[in-house]
Amino acid sequence: MTRAIRVGLGERAYEVAIGAGLLDEAGHRIAPFARRKRLAVVSDETVWGLHGARLTVALEAAGFAVASVIIPPGEQTKSFEGLADVTDRLLALQLDRGDLIVAFGGGVVGDLAGFAAAIYKRGIDFVQIPTTLLAQVDSSVGGKTAIDVAAGKNLVGAFHQPRLVLADLDVLASLPAREMRAGYAEVIKYGLLGDFGFFEWLEANGAKVLAREPEALAHAVARSVEMKAEIVAEDEKEQGRRALLNLGHTFGHALEAETGYGAALLHGEAVAAGQAIAFRFSAARGDCARQDAERAERAIAAAGLPTRLSDVPGHPFSADRLVGHMAQDKKAEGGRLTFILARGLGQAFVARDVDAGLVRDFLLAEGARP
Repeated sequence: MTRAIRVGLGERAYEVAIGAGLLDEAGHRIAPFARRKRLAVVSDETVWGLHGARLTVALEAAGFAVASVIIPPGEQTKSFEGLADVTDRLLALQLDRGDLIVAFGGGVVGDLAGFAAAIYKRGIDFVQIPTTLLAQVDSSVGGKTAIDVAAGKNLVGAFHQPRLVLADLDVLASLPAREMRAGYAEVIKYGLLGDFGFFEWLEANGAKVLAREPEALAHAVARSVEMKAEIVAEDEKEQGRRALLNLGHTFGHALEAETGYGAALLHGEAVAAGQAIAFRFSAARGDCARQDAERAERAIAAAGLPTRLSDVPGHPFSADRLVGHMAQDKKAEGGRLTFILARGLGQAFVARDVDAGLVRDFLLAEGARP
């Protein structure tokens, strides 16, 4: 059964379709959004090797002329150099603004292809076909597109909403277990930030989700997308409630910067550690009960995800360097730090004007070096 969830943004509203076998239906599902039957698929070498032929058959069956732009896998591709490469290759295909770009891959491909679509000839429509759990429940929905720069992650980008998102649960069968766990970090985030009932369900059923049991997986993806769609419709450009979706990300992005955005620490792993750290920081500030922080940490650890600095390759980290990365965070204002913290399980809030010295002291207590 396919589930359709609407992201309500007026004239720019779109559907997120979630179900099995959607790759084979991609052509006729995308066709209504194409002014011409011509598109470019941006994908990485791994995803294209696994699923590219199947997608091409589905698109060509609907009458599309398909060109492919294949990039190396990995976060390092999400850079100015990677963006220039993709846009140059799209220009070489002579796509016009009546054509479509399809982002076919995980979060890196979605961010890079989406940003290219936002700036290509001042904007071209695109479709997201996310192939990782993390991308299906988070990065493919909401229109955030960006690249990483030396100063930090996702600091250069644009809001550019897709016309359609197709989340085919079947493609997750080929996802390595580590990538599955990394995606689960974003699933549990929704329970921790705003749905205690969903968090409790994940405590009981998380192992089934990670084992890709169809019913559990479908529910986890659908509930995550429902929550994100609701928040995005209310606050598209992160002026208010949408900031809650960054639970764990301020700490997590700092850890990613310190580990070089490479394979040593996947984005979802960084977010998992960041969420556990954010709950402990909340408890240290007196915002939430220590028992809630401990319960959040246990649920994250049960999925095989890192929860402490010592779980991350490269430890011990410098507290001063981590705080320095946080000062570059998109939510920082006037030199003061902004964090998403918690008053309890399912009760996240935006904490503005957090003193950097307190964060440094907390990180030292967490095992960081000066």
